[in-house]
Amino acid sequence: MKSLRNSVQLIGRLGKDPEVKTFGDKKKAAFSIATSDSYKNNKGEKIEETQWHNIVIWGKLAGVAEKYLKKGAEVAVEGKLVHRTYETDKGEKKFFTEINVNDLVMLGGKKEA
Repeated sequence: MKSLRNSVQLIGRLGKDPEVKTFGDKKKAAFSIATSDSYKNNKGEKIEETQWHNIVIWGKLAGVAEKYLKKGAEVAVEGKLVHRTYETDKGEKKFFTEINVNDLVMLGGKKEA
């Protein structure tokens, strides 16, 4: 059985084209996706909430993301949640959460305006 200890599955749309960097012979693609939920408030009005998620893909799958993914594309990702901390040049601590992707499925084209 697949490990459920740290597993994330999301379907969303890219907020920007993937940023791709190469480290030796290994590629890294990074981008954000938006997921949206909607509900009706107590006045019966439809409320939509959007969450943004930082996505990181390594290796051959990063090459696929580089070649085929563009801003607005709908994707399904599966991976694990990773929290990182780093310090800026000014000594400020920054906290960062991202999903390190194991699997990616391209679901459709760019969302129509």
